[in-house]
Amino acid sequence: MAGGSVRMPPPPPCEAAEPARGWRSPGGGAPDPSPPPPPVQLRQKLRELPALLRSGLTLRRKSAAAAGHRTLSRRISNPYLETPSNKIYGESSSCAGRALRNIFTLQASDLIKDRVYLTGICRRSCVGSELVDWLLEHCPFVKCRSTAVGVWQLLLDMGIILSVDRQLYFQDAHAFYQFSADECTYLFCEFEKEECWKNGVKLLLQLLPLAPPRIDMPDQKIEDTTETNAEILARLTSAVQRELAAVIALKARKSAIHQNEENNSQEKRGLEELKDTSDAQAEDGGGGERAREEAGAALVLRKVWSRSPAPERRGRYVVVAGTPEKILEHLLSDLHLEAAQDKDTETLLDDFLLTYTVFMTTDDLCQALLRHYCAKNYQGKEDDSDVSCRKRKVLHLVSQWTSLYKDWLHEDEHLKQFLKTIYRNVLDDVYEYPILEKELKEFQKILGMHRRHTVDEYSPHRKNKTFFHQFSLKESWLQHRGTMNEAEEIFCRVYITEHSYVSVKAQVTASAQEILKIIAEKIQYPEEELALVTVTFSGEKHELQPNDLAISKSFESSSRMFVYRKDLTDSLNPFAENEELQQRSVRILGINTWDLALELTNFDWSLFNAIHEQELIYFTFSRQGSAENTENLSLLLQRCNEVQLWVATEILLCSQLCKRVQLVKKFIKIAAHCKAQRNLNSFFAIVMGLNTASVSRLSQTWEKIPGKFKKLFTELESLTDPSLNHKAYRDAFKKMKSPKIPFMPLLLKDVTFIHEGNKTFLDNLVNFEKLHMIADTVRSLRHCRNNQFGNEVPSKEHHELKPYVHHLHVIDNQQALFELSHRIEPRV
Repeated sequence: MAGGSVRMPPPPPCEAAEPARGWRSPGGGAPDPSPPPPPVQLRQKLRELPALLRSGLTLRRKSAAAAGHRTLSRRISNPYLETPSNKIYGESSSCAGRALRNIFTLQASDLIKDRVYLTGICRRSCVGSELVDWLLEHCPFVKCRSTAVGVWQLLLDMGIILSVDRQLYFQDAHAFYQFSADECTYLFCEFEKEECWKNGVKLLLQLLPLAPPRIDMPDQKIEDTTETNAEILARLTSAVQRELAAVIALKARKSAIHQNEENNSQEKRGLEELKDTSDAQAEDGGGGERAREEAGAALVLRKVWSRSPAPERRGRYVVVAGTPEKILEHLLSDLHLEAAQDKDTETLLDDFLLTYTVFMTTDDLCQALLRHYCAKNYQGKEDDSDVSCRKRKVLHLVSQWTSLYKDWLHEDEHLKQFLKTIYRNVLDDVYEYPILEKELKEFQKILGMHRRHTVDEYSPHRKNKTFFHQFSLKESWLQHRGTMNEAEEIFCRVYITEHSYVSVKAQVTASAQEILKIIAEKIQYPEEELALVTVTFSGEKHELQPNDLAISKSFESSSRMFVYRKDLTDSLNPFAENEELQQRSVRILGINTWDLALELTNFDWSLFNAIHEQELIYFTFSRQGSAENTENLSLLLQRCNEVQLWVATEILLCSQLCKRVQLVKKFIKIAAHCKAQRNLNSFFAIVMGLNTASVSRLSQTWEKIPGKFKKLFTELESLTDPSLNHKAYRDAFKKMKSPKIPFMPLLLKDVTFIHEGNKTFLDNLVNFEKLHMIADTVRSLRHCRNNQFGNEVPSKEHHELKPYVHHLHVIDNQQALFELSHRIEPRV
């Protein structure tokens, strides 16, 4: 480069240089052990190189084993760049990337230093989070960290920066990177001048949408076996299998035109595997599927065979798609009353009850059940025993429904009216069908009615006003949901400063004085000197009196709750961002890590155990009113986010380096204990908190962490590895016995992927295969909650830990966290 160009300095000599690579003849002789040739001889060899290559000369790198143990050289080859970057992004983009590298090495040379790495000394390297910080500081048009990460990712793809860990993706964390030394070969470069490098960054920003997504793959090879493929294909719905088969067949036909038979074998093999999977799923000889169409309604079934030996194999039909009415009819016909339900019927019933809200309302289901119950002679084909059997099946379904949902739907007016109506019908029918007496008693238990009735009282000629009066007085279970609302606990954010708050779990009926007492204890401030104030977004302030209700959904969306100080004149003053709250003593250092992890687990378990399976359905499908139907799930998700912020807040509010090192060690141990206690929700939150950019950039802190803690943290991090669809986490979680708390965001992601990848309706029929897959994923909650946690914190420690764990003090502003991070460890 000419004029104001910036060039890379020559690489410094390594502590142990890489051995010279020898020439190999076509015969494969040993490398020449003689010292490297002088420059004149080297130029002569380079001139002869094209002719030697044409005659069959091959160049080979010396094996790694022969290199011996040595420190990391300044330059690391990038094994992932199989295609030259200029062919992918263009030569001008490579020039822009090199210009960005050159200006960084000139202006931020203090950030490029030798660093101690796990396997040696890493020469002239820099930290990923510092690269992002520098780009944000010097390029105002780069608005957010994710955009800056994308720019450095492009340079990583081009081979201009190199990952010491040999990762495919750029990490905004404490990860080491080195710069390549290659320069632009063009005589004139539009970005060669020092003031033009920002134009290069703008060019790179235009390439961000074109950059291919990267996935970090582990070192081990995935065996692509026929069994693995068949297992994966079997999980797909039949509709997706048909579409996939059509695509593969089309691709195979097109490939056959341009390629020979041998190159086309892979597509054919994939088509054969898909066909074998379909045949194994429905060995019916007639295509495996059949449709029943009656009076404009339809039901699509698929016959599947059991995995028993050939003489004992039995076929059964599973629902693929259908109208809601036909699916319900098929479900009722499959129910068995005298014997225990077989697994398939039980699964069908559970699938229907878990997912019916996707394709019909509760009122629709109530009306359909009433029609089935009240039909005297279904299609003229039933005798009295069939009628009574059908009624019993309807009552059995209602019993399972109310048992599954417990108090979930007890406020639904349609359900209240339905239960009253069907109860009256059962009272009328018992005289004609005495076999219903058993179901009636079961129904009375469900409704909380303990009065025993005689058959004479069930006369259909008797007026039912008395029974309705008793019913309305004794429907205590219907009132249960209402009383629970008064005792309902929610998370309330009480802001100490503009960017930090204390998360308080309290009842909706809590008074301002009760909330203030919790806050005063949390921030270690006299309660009589504090006041609760609601501040609207327009700036209006309203002080809450001691007996006022502190939590009201009416102001949640329009204001915040702050804690202010009172002075001698009773005027209210807000806390400043940099006051003694940030200099408070680090209480966590004096707490036993196992007890703290156990208190976290018990608190998370109380939130997790309150989640109804239906909340995941509402959360995924976002039906009208879903915000009110996902309260418990939202609390657990909010808790996960707050634990992550809590970890970062505790570390960044600690200004003393020695205590900060102790804090990081403490959190690593707490994460390990949470994993041992099978609380993967807090485990993930703590690990992610330690990996946030504002914490991971604290190089002075991390350098003082002992090696055994670094090794432990690396092992814990491996469980959060997202590669192969979080295979490490899934394998470990599957081996854990219940009770256990899953990482809820990942479970929600699984349900969402099923929802987004499959249509809910196919040809105006409900895609029940999709709903079965969703219900199967949601049912995993039951396995996690099979037992109760038996470990409890000792009473003395519990009273000390409960207010600390239940009411976390966090800073929720990332910019404020970064300012704290740079304040305690400024850039060198």
